[in-house]
Amino acid sequence: MLLIRIVGVVFFLAFLTPFIDKRLGQISGYLYALMPALLFVLLLKQLPDIIDRHFIIQSVDWFPLLNVRLSFYLDGLSLLFALLITGMGTLVFIYSGYYMQHYPMRGRFYFYILLFMGAMLGLVLANNLITLFVFWEITSFSSFLLIGFNHERPEARAAALQSLLVTGFGGLAMLAGFVLLGNVAGSYELTDLLQDGAVVKGSKMYMPLVLLILVGAFTKSAQFPFHFWLPGAMEAPTPVSAYLHSATMVKAGIYLLARLHPILGGTDLWQFSLGLAGAMTMLVGAYFAFTQFDLKKILAYTTISALGMLVLLVGIGTGLAIMAMVIFLIVHSLYKGALFMIAGAIDKTVGTRDIRRLGGMWPVMPVAAVATFLTLFSMAGLPPFLGFIGKEVIYDAKVQAPEIAVYLAILAVAANIFMVAVAFLFGYGVFFGKKKDPPKIPREPAIPLLIGPVVLSVTSLFMGIYPAILTQPLVMPAVDAVNASPVKLHIQLWHGLNLVFLLSVITVTLGLTLFFFRKPAIKALRKFNQRYFKIEFTDLFGKLVESFLSFTKGHTKVVQHGYHRFYLMLIFIVSSLLVWYQLYNTRGWGFQANWEEIPFYLIGISLLIITSALGAVFTRSRLVAIILLGVIGYAMAFIFILYGAVDVAITLILVETLVLVLFVMVVYHLPSYMPRYSRPTSRIRDGIIALVFGGFMTALVLKAEFIKISPPISDYFLKEAFTKGHGRNIVNVILVDFRGLDTMGEAVVLMIAAIGVISLLKLKPKKKGEE
Repeated sequence: MLLIRIVGVVFFLAFLTPFIDKRLGQISGYLYALMPALLFVLLLKQLPDIIDRHFIIQSVDWFPLLNVRLSFYLDGLSLLFALLITGMGTLVFIYSGYYMQHYPMRGRFYFYILLFMGAMLGLVLANNLITLFVFWEITSFSSFLLIGFNHERPEARAAALQSLLVTGFGGLAMLAGFVLLGNVAGSYELTDLLQDGAVVKGSKMYMPLVLLILVGAFTKSAQFPFHFWLPGAMEAPTPVSAYLHSATMVKAGIYLLARLHPILGGTDLWQFSLGLAGAMTMLVGAYFAFTQFDLKKILAYTTISALGMLVLLVGIGTGLAIMAMVIFLIVHSLYKGALFMIAGAIDKTVGTRDIRRLGGMWPVMPVAAVATFLTLFSMAGLPPFLGFIGKEVIYDAKVQAPEIAVYLAILAVAANIFMVAVAFLFGYGVFFGKKKDPPKIPREPAIPLLIGPVVLSVTSLFMGIYPAILTQPLVMPAVDAVNASPVKLHIQLWHGLNLVFLLSVITVTLGLTLFFFRKPAIKALRKFNQRYFKIEFTDLFGKLVESFLSFTKGHTKVVQHGYHRFYLMLIFIVSSLLVWYQLYNTRGWGFQANWEEIPFYLIGISLLIITSALGAVFTRSRLVAIILLGVIGYAMAFIFILYGAVDVAITLILVETLVLVLFVMVVYHLPSYMPRYSRPTSRIRDGIIALVFGGFMTALVLKAEFIKISPPISDYFLKEAFTKGHGRNIVNVILVDFRGLDTMGEAVVLMIAAIGVISLLKLKPKKKGEE
């Protein structure tokens, strides 16, 4: 049960964080880094078996009646994501050990981020769609807590809520798609679904289930037009941005698309939807990144562009495109995680992330500068970094894409020109040029803040120099998993002088040109944005939420008006209409009552009930009305005794006695009764409603007694109570076994009500002078 233990140990550690942080204090973050590091090594040891296609499947029953299992699956794709989650998590915890050491709610932060890590591992290792959905939602919830970690700031609260609403909406849509997919294929297990791709694609439900699942993937991975939540999420502390918004959470949608590609991919709908969304997102992200001033927002928009690129590559779906997607997934995780950490280190050291207030810091931050430029060279796609290989393969995949190769190549070059310009703008703006006046005196960031960027940038360099040794073993098993079959492709740094290399040269040249003319270009583009992009998606979303809240307030004011008699009237009228409609549809039924067989004492009890009810209605004394209602209850209990339901009768007598005592106690403290009669029209209305409601109840009881549409369930209980419930008291078996969950719920409700009553009884009025 290796995979279950890997996921379980992270959640277990998360719930230990309050105790660990209390004991270890500021160094607890460094201790937490040991756990993902060990998991990274453990997962890496599985790589040889995965390369040999010895996949791991482990499962335990969860809800067997619903075909839901807590099952996990490790193949090349899930292994790659698990390595990114644990590897990046190790560096982020080291980074957080210094970054978060003086935060007052440090223990809470580690709990949230460990909760997120466990959920991400569960998500990428899940072999069951429902299990995957559960972990998916935990990532949304934990990211909400992390984005809103600085909850004293209204901007952080708004960004967290926006993120939760967008991704939560997508998650619910995705669940609907999963249910449809499971119904079509007859299984929720991914390993079963991978064998039934043709059945799913041939189903009439293919289009709705694909669109619903795409909504979930697009919202999670910030695809246009759901991209706007990601820049807002930069309100989170930088370790969160470096972990969630570079390599993990935003890639969850990419993982889902890649995982389902063998099942749902290869159709026009799939290629068109992913191609259109990916291309739009790629261009929008790259364009807006160039005009930002905040370092983290620059990185956020470049992340959006990269996510669009990844979705586009999955949409193309050829073997080369999938390989390009997997390589670029690694490339982006390495450089984006490092750049987020550098942006946070600069902010921590000099007190600002505004690039207009930064510059000339190369002499005082040499290590940070070297790590930054190594990372940016990979982002710009320069040799010999892994980013260069990624860009070459992406161009190659788009040039060879069927039918739309020219358009894709143009779009990719346009987006990458902006990315090259942004990379140099980031590095030059921070470390070179004229010295500015930041809030704090610049100095080299602390070592824990630099470990992550240095490790990631050096890793990118060596993976670029030795692609056959370091890159190919990770990439090809993942490519095989996405294609559901082995793909024979070779990763190398140099492909020779060809069209792809020419496109790379054009990209870098035009990107550098844009960088050199950055001031007039940014000025012109910002003017263009102000003129033609006046409406921001964030504002539009905010107005949409406000409109919805206004609508619900108005709706609530109409429905929840506070007049209880109208609530009762509405319930009686609606239920009466529905039941009378059903009774009318089955009007052919009849009943035969043998009045002679009715015992005289039952007739007497019935007359007593009717007389008491009429007396309760017309009496002018509260106490008499309560006593008459009690008489009705006791008479009903007597009927139960006559028909052998002694336990029900005892319960009813106890309830009636308790209610009677309580009512009498309350009435005793009420002011004197001052009769205020309603208008005659109101009484006529109430009388009609009472007759209609009472009439349908009478008709319903008669119909239930004399019409047998299907065998009564009582026969089942009589037959199975002993064999399945192992009890001779059928009522007890029903309560404890057949409807044990209902009984437990009722007991919980009673317990909560009792706690509430005890709390109210313990309340004491405050004395004068007490606050």
